[in-house]
Amino acid sequence: MASSEQTVSNTPRIQISPPVFIISAVLTLALVLFAAVFSEPAGTLFSAVQAWVSESAGWFYVLAVAGFIVFTVSLALSGFGRIRLGPDHSEPDYTYTSWFAMLFSAGMGIGLMFFGVAEPVMHYVTPPVGDPETVEAARQAMRITFFHWGVHAWAIYAVVALSLAYFAFRHGLPLTIRSSLYPLIGDRIYGPIGHTVDIFAVLGTIFGVATSLGFGVIQINSGLEYLFGIPNNVTIQVILIAAITAIATVSVALGLDAGIRRLSVLNMILAGALLAFVLVAGPTVFLLQTLVQNTGNYISNLFSMTFNLYAYEPTDWIGGWTLFYWGWWIAWAPFVGMFIARVSRGRTIREFVFGVLLVPLGFTLMWMTFFGNTALHMIMVQGITELADAVAADTSVALFQFFEQLPFSTLMAMIATLLVVTFFVTSSDSGSLVVDILTSGGRDDSPAWQRIFWAIVEGVVAAALLIAGGLAALQTATIASALPFTIIMILMCWGLLSALRLEAKKRISLHEARMTPTGPRGARNWKNRLHAMMHQPKRREVVRYIHDVVKPALSEVGEELRKQNLSVEVGEGEDDRVWVEVLHGDEIDFFYSVHPRPYEPPTFVMRDTGDKRLEKLKYFRAEVHLKEGGQDYDVMGWGKDDVIHDVLEQYERHMHFLAAVR
Repeated sequence: MASSEQTVSNTPRIQISPPVFIISAVLTLALVLFAAVFSEPAGTLFSAVQAWVSESAGWFYVLAVAGFIVFTVSLALSGFGRIRLGPDHSEPDYTYTSWFAMLFSAGMGIGLMFFGVAEPVMHYVTPPVGDPETVEAARQAMRITFFHWGVHAWAIYAVVALSLAYFAFRHGLPLTIRSSLYPLIGDRIYGPIGHTVDIFAVLGTIFGVATSLGFGVIQINSGLEYLFGIPNNVTIQVILIAAITAIATVSVALGLDAGIRRLSVLNMILAGALLAFVLVAGPTVFLLQTLVQNTGNYISNLFSMTFNLYAYEPTDWIGGWTLFYWGWWIAWAPFVGMFIARVSRGRTIREFVFGVLLVPLGFTLMWMTFFGNTALHMIMVQGITELADAVAADTSVALFQFFEQLPFSTLMAMIATLLVVTFFVTSSDSGSLVVDILTSGGRDDSPAWQRIFWAIVEGVVAAALLIAGGLAALQTATIASALPFTIIMILMCWGLLSALRLEAKKRISLHEARMTPTGPRGARNWKNRLHAMMHQPKRREVVRYIHDVVKPALSEVGEELRKQNLSVEVGEGEDDRVWVEVLHGDEIDFFYSVHPRPYEPPTFVMRDTGDKRLEKLKYFRAEVHLKEGGQDYDVMGWGKDDVIHDVLEQYERHMHFLAAVR
C-alpha cells in the first residue's frame, strides 16, 4: 500500500490537510449562517428535503443497510475473520471493558436516554399499522423499537470502522475515509476524489453529532425544568450547548486515554446503575419475561422488517422513524466508525465484528426493554395514562415523567440528567477527535486547539439547527447528509473485499509456491543447534548479531538486486531493527526486516521471581517481519549465507504472489 498522505504543517502548531479543513469549515459556516439568519426559509427547505428523501430514496437506504449487515456477518464467518486489524503480531490496545465502554458511549448513548421511554410509548399510541393502544400495538411497539436500535445500526458502524482499521493499521494508510478506496482508485485518494470523500465524511459527522447534541440539550433542559423550574426554551438550550461544549473542550484537550476513556467508563457505570434501578423498582418478572419475548420477536421478524417500506400501506411514518434512524446512523458512521477503528487496533476481524454487533446490542436491548416495557406496563396495567399524554405533548420530558412514577424520582432524574450531560460531552469530544483526524490528513497527534475548534463548531451547528427548526431541522440535516455517504460506504465495502481477497491470494501463494533449496542450515552440528534452542540471549547480544550478521547480509542482497536494475532500500530503525525493501513501482513492494523482540522466560526459569527479577530474566529473539507483520520465527545464530537464503526464499514467494495476481 502507499504511504500516508503528506499533511501541511506551516508551523509546529498547525497540522492540517488544507483542502479538507478549509472547505469543510467554509461549508459548515455557510449552513450555520443560512440557518441562523434565514431561519424560516431554512425550515421550509429542510422540510422539503426530508420529504424528497423519504419518498424517492427510502428504498435505497433500506437496501443499503440490509447489505451492510450481510457484508459484515459474512466477513466474520469467512476465512477472512482470522485476519488481524494490524500486523499479525499486534495485540489490542484496550481491555474488553474499556473497549465496550467506548463503543457504547460513542455509539448511541444520548439517543437511548431520549428515546428509551418515548419511542415505545409513541409506537403504542400511534402505530404505523393496526389499532392503537392494544396488546398487539404494545408488541409491535417493542418490535419496532428493537429494530431501530438493533443490529442495523451497529452493522453500519462496523462497515466504516472495519475498513478504516484494516487499511490504517494493517497497511499503513492514513486513518481517514479515503484510505478505504485505495484498492479502487490507488494513489488518487490523495487528490480531489479523496478530498471530496473526506469532506462528505466531515459534514456527515458534524451534522450527525449536532443531531445528538440537539436531542441531548433538549432533554437536559427538560430535566432542569423538572428539577429546578428552569424555563424550557431555545434560548436556554443554546446557553446549555455553550456551557456543556466548554466542558467538552477540557476532555478534548486531555485526549483519548485521559479524557474520553474515563468519561466512557463513567457513562457505563451511571447507565448500569439506572438500568438496575428500573429493573428492581419496576415490574421485575414482567421485564425479564418481555426481554426474552422481545428478543425472540425481533430475531424472528428481522428479515421482514428489514425490507418493509410500507409500499402497500403508504404512510409518512417511515420517513419520520425508520429512514430518520438509518440516516442518523449513517451520518454518525464516519464519526463512530473512525472512533471504533481508533480503539480496535489489534483485534481480529471476527472478534471485532461480533464484539461490535452483539455486545453493545445486548445492553441496548436490555435498556429499551426495561425502560420501554416499564412505561407500557404503567399505561396498560397501572392505568397511568398521563404518561402517554406527556410523551405525546413533549418527547423530551418522557424520561422524567417516567421516573415520577417510581421511587426516589428526584434522585433518579438528577442521575439521568447527569448521564445525558456526560453522554453529551463524550459525543462532542469523540466527534471533535474524529473530525480533527479527517481534516489533518489522518494524524492523531495534532495540536489541541484544532480539536477544540471542531468541538466549538459542533456546538454552534447544533445551536443553529435548533434555532432554525428544532427537532425537524435536526432530523432533516441528518437524513440529507447521510445520502451521499451511503454511496461512499458501498464503495468502502467493495474496496475492503478487494483488499481481503488480494491478501488471501498472497497467503495461499506463500504456502503453495515451490521454493529452490535453501542454504546449509540443516548441515549444522546438532549440538550447536540444541545449544541455540536452549540459549536465551539478552537484547545486547541480539542487537549485536543483527548489526554484525543480518545487516551485512541484507546489504549484500540489496547490492545484488540493484545489479538487476531493481530499486532497493536498506535501512535501520531506532529500535535496532534492520530492513530491506524492494520497490516494484505500481505493484506491491517486498519488505523484509529483522527485529529484536522480547519474551518472558519459560515457567521452569521463573520460579519465585518478582517483577524486577522477571524483567532481568527476559530474553530476546531476532524475528523476521514482512509487510504483513511478524512471521514468528527466529534467525538468531544463523550465518550470513543462511540469512541471505531466507531473504531470497521470502522474495521468491513474493514474486510468486505477484505473478498470481497480475
